[in-house]
Formats: sequence, C-alpha cells, structure tokens
Amino acid sequence: MPGTQSLDAFYARKFDKTPPLPPSGAGDFNVFRLADSGSRSAPPSPYARYDFYKVMLIRGKHRCHYADKSIAFDGSTLLFFNPAVPYRFERLDDQSTGFFCVFKESFYTENVRNGIHDLPMFAPGGQPAYTLTEKQEQEVISLFEKMLNEINSDYRFKYDLMRNYVSELIHLARKMEPSEQLYHHPDTNARITAIFTDLLERQFPIESPEQYIKMRSASDFANKLGLHVNHLNRAVRLTTGKTTTTHIAERMAAEATALLKHTNWNVSEISYSLGFAQPSHFTYFFKKQTKVTPTSLRLV
Repeated sequence: MPGTQSLDAFYARKFDKTPPLPPSGAGDFNVFRLADSGSRSAPPSPYARYDFYKVMLIRGKHRCHYADKSIAFDGSTLLFFNPAVPYRFERLDDQSTGFFCVFKESFYTENVRNGIHDLPMFAPGGQPAYTLTEKQEQEVISLFEKMLNEINSDYRFKYDLMRNYVSELIHLARKMEPSEQLYHHPDTNARITAIFTDLLERQFPIESPEQYIKMRSASDFANKLGLHVNHLNRAVRLTTGKTTTTHIAERMAAEATALLKHTNWNVSEISYSLGFAQPSHFTYFFKKQTKVTPTSLRLV
C-alpha cells in the first residue's frame, strides 16, 4: 500500500529553504511558481498519498501516475490532486512552467462549512486533468498571479480571497470536458469508506448550541453500519491512508474552528455541541489537533 507523505515532507523535498508558513486557521494554504520549487538535489517524488490537496497549472511535457492510471500530457493542463488517491508526477522536459497551490481540507471546512472531497476533480475516481485552450490558460494564469500577489499582502482577509480564486479554478474545470475519463470501480472497502464519510458529514454543520453530534468514535460509526470496528478501520485505512479516528478528529477540529470564528457561542457551548463532557476535554483535544487553544484562536 502506498505510504502517506506530509506537507512538511513535501516542502523539505521540493525547497532548499522552507517557504513561509501561513497563520493558524488558513488551512495551510500556499501558492508557488513551478520554477521556484524543486531543489536541484531533490529526489524524485514518491508514488504516494499526500495529506493535502494540490491544484496545478503546468505547461510542457509531463506524465502523471494517478491511482492505477498513467497519463501523459503535452501542452497546458490544469491538474487536481487529493489526499485519497496516490499519485506521482513527472516532468518530461526542462521547459515545464506553471503554478501550483496546496491546502488542507480545513481550508474550506473551517470557513465555508463545506468540504470539497465530493467534487468531480477531487473525488476518488474523478476527473483530475483538464487540457486548456489558450483562452482558458490565460484565465488560469490570471488567477494564480492574483494568488501570488495576494499571498504577500497585509490584507486581513486575504485567505478568503484565496478561497474564492481556488473556487474559480474549480468552476472553470467543471465547465470543461475532462481530457481523460477515469472510471472508478469501487470495491467493498471504497463503498464502506464512502458511506462512513457521508455519515460523518451529515452531522455538520452544527447550526445551534442545542444541536450536538451523536457519533464521534470509530465504534459509533461501526455500530451504525452494522460492522465490526476493525472492519471499518481497515476499509477506511486502505482507501484513504488515514485511520477512521483521524478523519473524525480532523472534521471535528474543522467544525470547532468554524464555530469559534463565525459564531459568538462560548467555549462551553461549542464543547457540548461536539460531544465533550467537559470544556477542558475539548480544549485539550483542540490544542492537540491545531496547536492553539480555542480562546487564542478567537483573538486572531
């Protein structure tokens, strides 16, 4: 089974110097010119899952090993990569140019309360590659240039703008016919994972302090699905490279961040809505997931 590569490991391999990191709550968003990545001493990228999303515009000859497919391209291509599918990307000439941005799912769920994993370009078995016309290429370049200009600005809400620019890229791709149709033939593990993910997402967003989630452990979901918890854990791990518990914790942390940022509920109310018996338990969980305390996030 392919391993999982972290964003920190990706930066260490691609850059001689670690790029500036975004602030807490920005979903680890970053944007780069392709020419600025790729240390001369960097080893080839491994075929692996990566724990972040990536959107790339590349011009030139290149090849992508995506799931069980190998796809070659020559020209301008818009590519979407997601944490659920292993891949390896190869540049086939030294003339490749373009841009890419990276972000975690929390880049969306922490702010607009909706995930992106079900969109066609990010779903397992979806359409990750789109060949661009000259006009479409200019639209995409313009969006990436806006991201690069904004990432260095002092504008307080620049990551909201970034999210809008990424959404424009997604909508541009959704208007297009994919250059390669990938057919997904889910096995039992994939089906179980899809049902688990759907059950998890149905609990969110939390709209009032009186609403609370009822399933917050792997056992809770396994019981709902009529499965042994080990069966569920194995299916989710084989399909996504992450444990069931990790998926639940990440989604709860993203929802907690959204509630802290976008409501005036106190920490106790947020704690109880997420199923914690004591606010102190919630604070411990939140700091473990995000490295900051709930109260400090509200001061940002």
